[in-house]
Amino acid sequence: MAKIGGWEIDLHKDSLFWTEETYLLHDTTPENYTPTVASAINFYAPEWIPIIRLALKTAIEKGISFDHELELITATGRRIWVHVYGTVVLKDGHASKVLGAFQDISDKKKAELEIWQKSNFDFLTELPNRRMFRYCLEKKIKAARRSNTKVALLFIDLDHFKEINDTYGHDWGDSVIKDAAGRLNDCIRDSDTLARLGGDEFTIIIDDLNDYCPVQRIVNDILKKMSEPFQIEAEVAYMSASIGITLYPDNATEIDALLKYADQAMYVAKDQGRNRFQYYTTSMQEAALARRVIVNNLRVALANNEFQVVYQPIVELNSNSIHKAEALIRWHHPTRGLISPADFISVAEETGLIIDIGEWIFQQAAQQVKLWRRSFNPDFQISVNTSPVQYHNTDNKLNLWINYLSGLNLPGSAIVAEITEGVLMDIHSEILDKLRAFREENIQISLDDFGTGYSSLSYLRKFEIDYLKIDQSFVRNMKSNSKDIALCEAIIAMAHKLGITVIAEGIETLEHKDLLIKAGCDFGQGYLFSKPLSAIDFQAMLVTQQNNESRQLV
Repeated sequence: MAKIGGWEIDLHKDSLFWTEETYLLHDTTPENYTPTVASAINFYAPEWIPIIRLALKTAIEKGISFDHELELITATGRRIWVHVYGTVVLKDGHASKVLGAFQDISDKKKAELEIWQKSNFDFLTELPNRRMFRYCLEKKIKAARRSNTKVALLFIDLDHFKEINDTYGHDWGDSVIKDAAGRLNDCIRDSDTLARLGGDEFTIIIDDLNDYCPVQRIVNDILKKMSEPFQIEAEVAYMSASIGITLYPDNATEIDALLKYADQAMYVAKDQGRNRFQYYTTSMQEAALARRVIVNNLRVALANNEFQVVYQPIVELNSNSIHKAEALIRWHHPTRGLISPADFISVAEETGLIIDIGEWIFQQAAQQVKLWRRSFNPDFQISVNTSPVQYHNTDNKLNLWINYLSGLNLPGSAIVAEITEGVLMDIHSEILDKLRAFREENIQISLDDFGTGYSSLSYLRKFEIDYLKIDQSFVRNMKSNSKDIALCEAIIAMAHKLGITVIAEGIETLEHKDLLIKAGCDFGQGYLFSKPLSAIDFQAMLVTQQNNESRQLV
């Protein structure tokens, strides 16, 4: 329980009273310190003193209460975070006292910082991750626009890393990635930004350019450094790097375009033999052509019945009972075979095709949940992923969900709408209206991929969320006494205090499951339990569960 101390300022007597707990929070005693307003303010860290001065001044002059999270420096020099709040007592229309309290929130702040760190920096290399990379690139582009300078974006892929990783194992591969990150960092200027996008992919942002001489020097240094042998313990391996380069504003002015063109240029460098760099040119249309093919094929895929909905069980961890599932889409292309959602969902969102695809997935899930409620569990639920595009759509197809469920004689509670922070980060009245309509009809809301966004904590305070799904990046590397389990425990405890049910994604081992049960997690999802299954296979699993439960009752 966080420590809470009280305080009282008597404006007529010009005195300050502290409770015993307040002295303890400040690491002092009544014998060693007599509190006054002027001296007590100096306990705050210098950067926070103007804020608390203004808060007190406004409270006294205007009778306005205040509520701040600030840093204190205690009598022993410890820095702690406190939640300080105060309210004014009026007498004859004038402030006579200010009453308030301190609460030590250092543990909460530490957990928030760790979550932010996890969300914005790569756990292995401690470099900025994809999210932070985009933030940095956006800032550097804005600065370049103001100063009329240029920015170079390097997209770097390690050649033959997959083969080395498969040969020597993932631990060895992780060591190589860290070594590579160090080498890349040695090649850049202090003002440049190095990020790891994932796997063996890195990016470098080189800004404040008037010409491209620094770019040439950096890429030559990278090629030289990366061609040197990698030695981990007794093993030695050789790799190289393929580098794609795109330029702002010469090639593009938008982040997505710059990244896409750098990626295309990198693949050209690989095709030309690896261990080289390639500037993007307008002739590089391979990726753009492939994307157009995907778009054209997507337009007819729904009508041609090429999509399939599969279901992954969401398991109640304490009982191993299955009465929830997540609906996922698969695309069986007539000539290309199975196409991963990662290869077409973003295209579907960009083109707006996700609206009709999303509606089809919902209808399939609704029909399926009706069958499983009737045959297995009257409270069975299926979660359906939704895209930010669907909430912005003016056709209001999401509002038709309610009518569709009514036509099937299904309550809203049969369906859970999964949203991501992308929905909440750009909140508008039409989005709020749709979310409220869901709530009114008992369609529950699940916040997916929690922990990967920098402002998830604020969303939990602002919006009514029923389920919180801990992102698999927290679960995958979870071990006893690790930071990941500590973060999961903090997330679970916080969610439960807010009345939110927690689902952990990416559970692959019994150790993951046991640690999550111990942490109080409610539900789990992952390959430990089952991969996503066709409706027929999922139903067979439910039959097996039903038979097992029947035998236990005999």
